[in-house]
Formats: sequence, structure tokens, C-alpha cells
Amino acid sequence: MQISVLKMVLAPSIVVAFNLVWILAARADPGVFDDRIVFGQSAALKGPAAALGLGMRDGIVAAFQESNATGGVHGRKLDLISYNDGYEPEMAIANTKRLIGEDKVFALIGEVGTTTSKAVQPITTEQGIPFIGPFTGAAFLRDPSLTNVVNIRASYRQETEAWMEHLTTDLGLSRIAILYQDDSFGRAGIEGVTEALEKRGLALVSEGTYMRGTTAVKRALLAIRKGNPQAVVMVGAYEPCAEFIKLAHMIKLDAVFVNISFVGSEALAEELGRDGEGVVVTQVVPLPDDVNIPLVASYQRALKAINPNAKPGFVSLEGYVAGRLVVEALNKLGNSVTRAGLLSIIRDVGVFDLDGITLSYGPDDNQGMDKVYLTVIQTDGSFKAVDRLERTIPVRSDCSCPPKTMSSINTRSNELPAGTEVPKRDESAK
Repeated sequence: MQISVLKMVLAPSIVVAFNLVWILAARADPGVFDDRIVFGQSAALKGPAAALGLGMRDGIVAAFQESNATGGVHGRKLDLISYNDGYEPEMAIANTKRLIGEDKVFALIGEVGTTTSKAVQPITTEQGIPFIGPFTGAAFLRDPSLTNVVNIRASYRQETEAWMEHLTTDLGLSRIAILYQDDSFGRAGIEGVTEALEKRGLALVSEGTYMRGTTAVKRALLAIRKGNPQAVVMVGAYEPCAEFIKLAHMIKLDAVFVNISFVGSEALAEELGRDGEGVVVTQVVPLPDDVNIPLVASYQRALKAINPNAKPGFVSLEGYVAGRLVVEALNKLGNSVTRAGLLSIIRDVGVFDLDGITLSYGPDDNQGMDKVYLTVIQTDGSFKAVDRLERTIPVRSDCSCPPKTMSSINTRSNELPAGTEVPKRDESAK
């Protein structure tokens, strides 16, 4: 009889327990499983901005795998599904809907670009899906009312302010021009530049644009050259920016060239080869080879673990920082993982010390880092961190020919006119 009673007592308990588990499972946010949490990424993995998307992916995966190797976050491994959007907003929208609707990801991380982020952010905000670490410094993403957006990097306004401070104070320059991509990314840059110049009682002397996804910059060069600038600041991707600088050197445009962090520093230096010496790039993370910073040392080990042939770089380091923030926040969140809980823990904990690099958030601040780093490309294509700029125009032994006139550039093609002498470049230096 005791056995019979015991069965009658236990059976309802088992049913209740089973129902409770079923209810909790039914309430779990998408992408959260007993053994893993799934994240999604739409980014440029092919095309002219591929180095950016691949770099961000490498960094995020390195951080996730570093955590997974030690058991994950409270027993859950972190997975990443990535789709190529070619740096095009329409493809980014399609990918985002697929990641949310079909793949049922927990959160999105590592979107690349202002235009693409602007296209997909409203989708994520409407559904309360975390939108973490977009590779852009656009101002609209810094709106504190966007409670699902978690930025890592300093803003473009902070970068453009740093440009003007160093160009005007360190070098005493006042004639400044801009090359920018003709879309929301480029316009965000020119707004920041204009604001920083007006603050100093200055204005742009000239400007030029190019279309996203192209390297058609010759008309822009013609327009910019007319202003006789002392410096040209650039808001674009690495291929068109490199093309512009090389052409500017051909016609002996004697100016300081300054690039925004989004450009993709290593890809820019490789594209430029010997033309890169002296080019300035602002960064939003420290030098990726500065192992004196514990975070950078950890990043290098994690990157090597996923790909022994991978080269450390600014973009993948930024991706690693985004991934590490996720890991740290999930660890603090505990076993009950929800989208709202993750966003709340980032906002409420506020300060995250990632091995010497600090990210700070708050109720009215969804951007973790504010520092802008100044770097200059060296003769060998490496980057040197500097505190101030010095006026040095490198002598290029491969450009001993007379200066080209503006009419020597054919704006209708990517070629110079027949009969135009082009100085030979040492391709081995790339």
C-alpha cells in the first residue's frame, strides 16, 4: 500500500515539474538553449568592405571561442551565424529578418557600416533584440532612447573633433578639405567635420564625393584640388581612399591625409604600399600589437587559437572587445538569460573592466568607449601611435617625375590619358 500511495503522491508532482519545465522553455527567449546561445551577424564578408566584416567576425569568434574553451557561460557555448550583406542596406535588411525569423538568434552583433546599421536598427529596436557593437560611429546610434543598442567605439563626432584639434593645434593648418562617401556614413562624417571647423571659426575649402561600392574618386580629386588644401580628411572605405591618395601623390598634391577608423587600417596600408607613409588614421581601440595591455595580449592568444595565420588588426580587436563585453555581461547575468536581462545588466552594472580597457555605460549612455587614438602609417606599412602630429612630407623616390596638371586625369575612366607618364610603383612594398 505504501508503494501505491507513493505512486499516487509522486505522479502529480512529476506532472507538475514537467509542466513547469515546459512553461519555462516556452518562455525562453529565442536563441537560448540548454547548451548554447546563438548570435547573428550581417556584415560585408565579400566586396570592397570585406576586410571590415571578416575582421569583426574574427574578433567576435575569437572572444566566443575563448569562453567556449573553458566551458562557456554558465555551461552554455556561444555560437555566431554570419551572413554577407555586401555593405548594402537591402541585403542587410534581408539578412536581419532571416536571422531573427528563421535562425531565431538571441541578439545581433558586429553589423558593419552606418547605412546598413541605419537600415536594420529599427527592426531590432521594434522587437527588443540587442544590437551590439555595430562597426560605426554614427550619431543616431548614440541616442539613449535606443535601449537595445550597445555601442563599443567612440563616435565619428569624437574622431572628427580629434582631427581638427590635431590639424589646427599641432600643425597650425586652416585650409582643410574632405573626401566622403555619398551616403549616410559620409554625411555623418562631413557633419562632424563642419561642426568641429565652425567651433574654430573655420570652414571647408573644398569637398569631393564618391559612390559607395566604387573607387571612382577622380572627379572628387579635381574638386578638392581647386581649394588648395593643406589637409584632406577622408570618410570612406579603404579602396577608394587608397585610390584617392595614390592619385593625389601623382599630381603632387602636397597635403596631410587623415582617415577615419572605419576605413580599415591594415587594408588601407596594404592598398597604399609606399604611398601610405605619413598617412594619419584615427583609431577607437589601441594598437593591436601592444601586448603591454593585458586585453591585447588576450586578444592575440584568442585570435591565434581560431586561426594561427590570422594577423592582429584594429578591426578584429574591436570585434574581440564586443565579444568580450557579451561574455562578461552574460557571466554577470547568471543562468536565466533573456534579451531584456542582458541589456539591463550592461546598463545597470555600467563599468566593465576588460583586462585594462574599460567600457562604461549608464541609463543615458549606450557607448562604452570615448577615447580616440592617433596613428600614422610608417614606411613598412606598420602603424605608430602618436600623441601629436608633426609636419613631415615623405620624399617618394618613385615620384620623381614633374607634377601632373589637373587636366592629365581622365575623370571618365580609371585610366590616365594615353601618353601620360606614370611613375612606376614598387608593388613588392605592398
